[in-house]
Amino acid sequence: MRFIPTKVHGVLDYLVGIALIAAPWLFGFAAVGGAAVVIPIVLGVGLIVYSLFTKYEWGPFGVIPMPVHLVFDVVASAFLALSPWLFGFADAALNVWLPHVVVGATVILVVLLSKPTPETIRGDAAARGSLA
Repeated sequence: MRFIPTKVHGVLDYLVGIALIAAPWLFGFAAVGGAAVVIPIVLGVGLIVYSLFTKYEWGPFGVIPMPVHLVFDVVASAFLALSPWLFGFADAALNVWLPHVVVGATVILVVLLSKPTPETIRGDAAARGSLA
């Protein structure tokens, strides 16, 4: 039941990466500081970086296979969702810990619904073109 194409997944990767970086200010918990602020920023930057290196339509450097990218997504998202308990800010205000849990769980759902291979990979298309 995987119906999200990698082309859509890639757009979501960059949007979620930017949203994670901005989350402390978007949700008003930047002043809290510590892990609650650092974790989404680091994971957002990480998501953008490994997306740039993923072998899909939005990865200009195309090194990381899409299935490996999806594993990175699940591990990072589970870490994000569990971070309020791992780093002790689960007792903070709702606007501090809830975005971590919701975004983490949502990204895992997106991974479960995403196709593990791109429709076409630039290198494959170029190779077919050169054979014609």
